Amino acid sequence: MDKLKKVLSGQDTEDRGGLAEVSEASSLSWNTRIKGFVVCFGTGILCSLLGTLLLWVPRKGLYLFAVFYTFGNIASIGSTVFLMGPMKQLKKMFEPTRLIATILVLLCFALTLCSAFWWHNKGLALIFCILQSLALTWYSLSFIPFARDAVKKCFSACLA
Repeated sequence: MDKLKKVLSGQDTEDRGGLAEVSEASSLSWNTRIKGFVVCFGTGILCSLLGTLLLWVPRKGLYLFAVFYTFGNIASIGSTVFLMGPMKQLKKMFEPTRLIATILVLLCFALTLCSAFWWHNKGLALIFCILQSLALTWYSLSFIPFARDAVKKCFSACLA
């Protein structure tokens, strides 16, 4: 458990700078981080579920679904900030191995909200929600060693 704490809080690196020491001095306790993660992740799941339920509301259902589903996914991704800290989260998001996945996720978030608020196109909002799910899955797989390779091999074997 201590190793998990060190990895998630960024204490496993040997290169310790002055900024890291200042960041650690003002950081939250481990228990507070876990509570913040659980609350933020739970809020994200509730928003996504609420969006799914609102999908069946006449006329505005698809717009509400797109908005709540997107905000739920944003809250779910944001919940890991409590575990790692904001700077480490941003650094990990934009590492070369997951840069494209991060850009696709953020682009899908933006396009889903644009299609719901500005373009008022229900079909496009639904397509972007589906793409958002796929991009978020691919992004999440980048944190599991060799998971992307396993998925690629599985799909290539199924399609061959």
